[in-house]
Amino acid sequence: MSIRTIGFAMAAALLPMAASAQGAALAADQERTLSIGAGAPVTTTDPHFHNVGPNNALTMHIYDRLVERDGRARPRPSLATSWRPITDTEWEFKLREGVTWHDGQPFTADDVAFTFARVPNVPNSPGGFGGFLRAITRVEVKDAHTLHIHTARPHPLLPLDLASVSIISRHVGEGAATEDYNSGRAAIGTGPYRQISYRAGDRVELQRYDAYFGGAEPWARVNYRMLLNDAGRTAALLAGDVDMIEQIPTSDLARLRREPRVTVSEIASLRTVYMAPDFSRDGGTPLVTDNAGTPLPVNPFKDVRVRRALSMAINRDALVERVMEGAGIASAQWLPEGAFGYNPAVRPLPFDADGARRLLAEAGYPQGFRLTVNTPNDRWPNDARLTQAVAQMWTRIGVRVNVEASPWTAFVPRRARVEYAMQIGAWGSSTGEASNYLANVIATNNRERLTGANNNARFSSPEFDQAIASASSTMDDAAREAAWHALAVRYAEEVPMIQLLQLTNTWALRRGLRYEPRMDERTVAMGIRPE
Repeated sequence: MSIRTIGFAMAAALLPMAASAQGAALAADQERTLSIGAGAPVTTTDPHFHNVGPNNALTMHIYDRLVERDGRARPRPSLATSWRPITDTEWEFKLREGVTWHDGQPFTADDVAFTFARVPNVPNSPGGFGGFLRAITRVEVKDAHTLHIHTARPHPLLPLDLASVSIISRHVGEGAATEDYNSGRAAIGTGPYRQISYRAGDRVELQRYDAYFGGAEPWARVNYRMLLNDAGRTAALLAGDVDMIEQIPTSDLARLRREPRVTVSEIASLRTVYMAPDFSRDGGTPLVTDNAGTPLPVNPFKDVRVRRALSMAINRDALVERVMEGAGIASAQWLPEGAFGYNPAVRPLPFDADGARRLLAEAGYPQGFRLTVNTPNDRWPNDARLTQAVAQMWTRIGVRVNVEASPWTAFVPRRARVEYAMQIGAWGSSTGEASNYLANVIATNNRERLTGANNNARFSSPEFDQAIASASSTMDDAAREAAWHALAVRYAEEVPMIQLLQLTNTWALRRGLRYEPRMDERTVAMGIRPE
């Protein structure tokens, strides 16, 4: 026998051993607990209470939606296997058969109808999901697995909108309050994981649902930990306390890219960061005063010249380079390049401190004024640092800023009560189309019309409202995108929000794991797989 033949024989003998070892390692991985270090707190497991990223990411494990989105915000079937417009104002959705809730009960179209009735009516919601259902006038249950959804006018975005609405069961959800979801009593979904426990500010524990219609997930349990301290989150990963972290601190990003024990995953984000001036008051707030501390008789932010001056005073390139350390892109609109509705012709106002001072003087504030700006310090990457940097830039043009930072859990209730004169904000456009931000953040806050659910600054413009409604009902894609382009131009001219930048989403995992990065920044166990 030749040496080459012996080599092949030895290799052939080793192959079953190697395959066996790999199979044993995979089986062991599939029975282990996956530990995720989240960078922002989950404030509830009620899937309809508060439309914010951390809550949405967590509830994706427990509940499904009719339509799902992949990491690049492209729609795909989920609880609905197909959908089609029957007329311009009527859609048919065919639902998946054989799906069961975590308690074994069958999923039916009646559960969807119950969900749509609950979503706009969750008590004390600080910013819910009603906006995604704003176009719907009636839901017809044709049979157990067929729905007809009627809209007031043509609404081509309906499938994308429904990708944001988690479906709950009637038999458990009827009469259930947010506290019942937090306790787990009502947290019965059709998703790949069951809720085992929720400890506010600490962690959510999940267990694999083996009867999941999409197939059992590889992880027996998921420990979703809230590690809000940036340095502590990185340290937990390097120490092996967690398998993955999100929102890599920008100061650690370059180091983790070089770390042999770690894999970094990243993608351009759908999340935009902006400063939100208060439009709800005409004046007289102690948070905006003259230099002697007397409240201004009129609200300066209702003057577009003041808003433009504040925008011109911001050196966005410096924010990207020095604060975000490259993990962002300066922007004057709310979507990244390549998204549907992004207008490449709309660029940020050039940094011009002298021009900003002239505009302030023209608006009647030659000496500037004093202002309190509010920010969370544990929600978005470098949120408080960005706010401090903007405050310093505004102070240089005569707007003397006091920054108040607080944890996200304390920041949100005051934001919901519209207590801030100026705040930092951020919005992730989950649909990947221009309408999402406009309908939720810019459209007038109106519970009856289900618009502006997250319009925490209370901006209101009939012209914007009409343009948003008209574009949203345009069935032709090219015409609709042209309408979004025109709105981006108007937005840049009127500056309802003062755009700062688009984020870059980042994750770090222990070597041996891979993650499909998501433009919507959500961290989900379903995207984590062994190499």
